[in-house]
Amino acid sequence: MQEMTTHERMTHTYGHLEPDRVPITDWFWESTLVRWQSEGLPPDVEVERYLQLDDIAQIGMDTSPRFESKVLEETDTYRITRDGWGMTKKNLKPISATFEHLDHMVKDRDSWQIAKARMTPTPDRINWTLLQTNYQRWRSNGAWVTVSPWFGYDIVSARMCSTEMILYAMAEDPDWVKEMCDHGCDLALSLLDMILEEGYQIDEIMWCDDMAYRNGLLFSKDMWRNIVRPYQQRTIDWAHAHGIKAHLHCCGRVAELVPDLMAMGLDALNPLEVKAGMDPMQTKKQYGDDIVLRGGFDIQNWSDVQKAEEDIKRILPAMMRSGGYIFASDHSVADNVSLADYKHIVSLAKQVGTY
Repeated sequence: MQEMTTHERMTHTYGHLEPDRVPITDWFWESTLVRWQSEGLPPDVEVERYLQLDDIAQIGMDTSPRFESKVLEETDTYRITRDGWGMTKKNLKPISATFEHLDHMVKDRDSWQIAKARMTPTPDRINWTLLQTNYQRWRSNGAWVTVSPWFGYDIVSARMCSTEMILYAMAEDPDWVKEMCDHGCDLALSLLDMILEEGYQIDEIMWCDDMAYRNGLLFSKDMWRNIVRPYQQRTIDWAHAHGIKAHLHCCGRVAELVPDLMAMGLDALNPLEVKAGMDPMQTKKQYGDDIVLRGGFDIQNWSDVQKAEEDIKRILPAMMRSGGYIFASDHSVADNVSLADYKHIVSLAKQVGTY
């Protein structure tokens, strides 16, 4: 089969047809890129281009309350900052893990009202320069254009407030949590409308909404139905009304929600986190004809190239069957993976993943 562009390959994948090979993509830690630069990655070249991954162009936007960002403390090994979400956090340098949550500005309904008033859909929340400079090139090169706004339960609990506070509030004041989630969704969809109104075409919306951990959902399924599901359904419906695919990123053991998400019309799910108890092959067997799956390869095994090879040869043939699969790790590529080993993983995935 003639080599496809990424757009052609992703279109086949979303149509549950077999492309020339599985699409290949991933996310990389900052510390991983620092390591790889010491191992030969040119600092002035996009890592995706250097590794010849699929050409997936990602558009971001600012959906935060835009609190003043500032560095509060910095040493040779870490940095403490307060960001636009009002979150005070500690990050190692270079960033190599999830940040340590130290404090947050939104602590109750009153402080939420201050944040809410700042979350208005203004054009300057969109990186128009990125679009104006690159959009025609993306389309000419056959890229797949994805927009990734931040909103919903995950962002409220992990970026604007604290997980503990929000989980208590879901039980004690669910209307407040629902209001925060809904308002963030409203802001994101309004900004997306602005992009479309300017004539830019989007292929996929992928939003991050971690709702689970290694034992299952972080909250009850009734809480999901009452608080989370409504804005997720609105997002999916908005996407489909504009001919756009809806793709959810949800870490943790989210297996019990997959049938519900499919019933809502969700088009794709990632990352199928193996280390949290997700079984990618079983998920593919049960649901793979009706939803696109991305990920499902245990990143803990990628620092041992022999284990990575065994996983790819065992799992990938089942995942790629009849299309509908995108190759990636089960979260992101950590800095214990060498550049040489990752290049070998990509090469093997292309070899095994060819139809």
